[in-house]
Amino acid sequence: MLIRYLTLLILAIPSRIYAEVSQPGYTPPPPVISIENMLQMAAGLLLVLIVIGAATWLLKRFAIIPTTTSNAIKIISTTSIGQRERIVILEVGDTWLVLGVAPGRVSTLHSMEKISMKPSDDISNKSGNDKFSEHLNQQIGKKYNQS
Repeated sequence: MLIRYLTLLILAIPSRIYAEVSQPGYTPPPPVISIENMLQMAAGLLLVLIVIGAATWLLKRFAIIPTTTSNAIKIISTTSIGQRERIVILEVGDTWLVLGVAPGRVSTLHSMEKISMKPSDDISNKSGNDKFSEHLNQQIGKKYNQS
């Protein structure tokens, strides 16, 4: 019987050696929802919203996406004469309308028959820069000839 107790004692001693010991320097993982993570997520969302807003503004500002028009009314030309004022030439049937467009107001400036866009013989084919430089040279020549 003594041998049985001794065997049991010998078998019990190694079990304490192999037992798992708690780690004294254990730190739990950081929480998933923290202030840094929330700020990073908010900054990313803000950046995406800014990019979407900028892209929308650019598309609207420079009219990159063509607008659909019907065959009845066509915009022939438009030019800006102020920050919000424009002059627009519309083609309605065989008539061109020159319109003044301002915020809250559209007024007809002139109405004329449809003309062809081909350059006529009366109008010289020189560019605006050539015409300006010739005019400037003429005015300079007149000034020096008078003195």
